[in-house]
Amino acid sequence: MERSEAQSPEGETARILVEFLEVAVTSIVFLKEVYPAGAFERRRYMNVVVQRARHPELREYIHSAVNGLLPFIQKGQVERVAVIFFNADNIPVERYIFKLMINQSYGSKVEEGELEFSLRSFLTKLSVSQSLSKVLPNGSLQPNYLSVPNLLHQMIVVFVASFLCCRWEITAYFRSLPQVDTSKDAEFWIPTNTQQWQQPPLITPIKSMNSDPLNVQLYLEHPSFSETKS
Repeated sequence: MERSEAQSPEGETARILVEFLEVAVTSIVFLKEVYPAGAFERRRYMNVVVQRARHPELREYIHSAVNGLLPFIQKGQVERVAVIFFNADNIPVERYIFKLMINQSYGSKVEEGELEFSLRSFLTKLSVSQSLSKVLPNGSLQPNYLSVPNLLHQMIVVFVASFLCCRWEITAYFRSLPQVDTSKDAEFWIPTNTQQWQQPPLITPIKSMNSDPLNVQLYLEHPSFSETKS
């Protein structure tokens, strides 16, 4: 998206947020050691050293997934974006949650430098959060790239990476049912039948920011102890 197309405060905020989410999702996948370390390369973003996927298909799927949310984030329709990891039984074992809120009535000019400074702290926090997460089961990578229809739903997913022992996916949770958009990126989003935990999850906060025009919370969700024993 060209910057000239995002002159409104919510448009400019959404653009910055989507760029950040793309980097953050890649950082999470790297952190979980889903792929060998050689599948990533070091880059600098917001003056922080981050990881970038070297494989063009993986990089493009993450980019398309997150950028497909741009029109919905700009309208305030997206409540949460999650990176979910599953076990061999297709049951979620861990969720990284980004809870989002853009002030739709914010009328002032967005101070890009200040917003990026706040978001940069999330990337720093993510890089040292590995001790809070679970170790995934080992397995050989078997990528499964989805071919998806032109359909949207309240809970949607675009990319799934399958393994012998586990898989992961990007899921977005909407405040209201979005309309099918003419955007090419929006076509990647489809309904998901992801299993949900029966009990409230255990929540581990990682980082939050509260400001105008953007509020973001990042936290981990794990199944409750009673659910893991069942």
